[in-house]
Amino acid sequence: MAWAISLSLTFTSTISTFAEPPSESSRLKIEATITGNISPKSVRSSNTGFVSAHNMMYRHSITIYDAQTLDLVKSISDQVNLGDLGINGYSGLHRGSPVEGAFSPDGKHLYVTNYAMYGKGFNREGTDKCSPNDKYDRSFLYRIDTASWAIDAAYRVGVVPKVVEVSPDNKYVLVSNWCSYDLSIISTELGKVVRTIRIGAYPRGITVSSDSQFAYVAQMGGSVVHKINLANFEKELLAVGSNPRALVLSPDNSFLYATLNSAGRVIAFDLSANKVVQSVKTGSAARSLDISADGSALYVVNYASNTLSKVRSGDFRVLQRIKVCKEPIGVTYERLQKRVWVACYGGAIKVLSDSPSQ
Repeated sequence: MAWAISLSLTFTSTISTFAEPPSESSRLKIEATITGNISPKSVRSSNTGFVSAHNMMYRHSITIYDAQTLDLVKSISDQVNLGDLGINGYSGLHRGSPVEGAFSPDGKHLYVTNYAMYGKGFNREGTDKCSPNDKYDRSFLYRIDTASWAIDAAYRVGVVPKVVEVSPDNKYVLVSNWCSYDLSIISTELGKVVRTIRIGAYPRGITVSSDSQFAYVAQMGGSVVHKINLANFEKELLAVGSNPRALVLSPDNSFLYATLNSAGRVIAFDLSANKVVQSVKTGSAARSLDISADGSALYVVNYASNTLSKVRSGDFRVLQRIKVCKEPIGVTYERLQKRVWVACYGGAIKVLSDSPSQ
């Protein structure tokens, strides 16, 4: 078989009139390992019943899983005919290298960044150490129709696009471009880039407020997060600490959480006080993070420690550190099943239940 899942599941059926306990009171437990022809750089929950994995140039694919059964739903090739997608100036077939993904709020589309493109017309692939002066090739963002799981649109963005995020009002798709040091803002109505905003060295993590008023972009090659007003595109800088990589907001938009990669820490930035108010070391090379639906717990993968940390957002106490796999690099919280999915760069996905403590 091209893929495999090992499971250790216990199902219970209960009916209760009581509210569910907060995520901070539950315990993570490894429930399944998904393997196969994958090399996931990241994973992303649709919160409509699917999880996507983005397998870079090593597998040239995006794999889609059923969030409940963990079954493989579709393996999508990154090969496209750009001409058929309305992109002029290219002929023949091209391949991408899927890095990160984001679902539209209605779950109808999945957007996927490509580290680089391969084929006629692409000759200078970007690298992890780069600047705009290197003149590497610009790349493309794909749009996937989740009804057919087919790539139905592509948008030319910057050089080595990394993170993609969709505003909750579905007006904009934002893409951080690692090597061109900027942010591409795509209008979903117009189907094109309508703004390119200078960020600085190595922009990466993106999150957007629930009212779609503000976008936050981590400048990993510095010590700030760029707060961008999506009404007029004005910016202000938030000093969060060196090497910020991944970002999430609290459900009430009052706190911004960021991983500081080189320090192996996670911080909480109080947006009303305009300062860092909490910080904790989670491991070595804190990479991606996500937050529980109720906002009480953060989930952080530590790449060099091979661990997943669960942090209580209220007091920044590390509740659990789990040896999850070699080189965990991506994480997503799947709220329908209350599971945490971890992308293991070497070629696996770990799925953890987050069930109430006994």
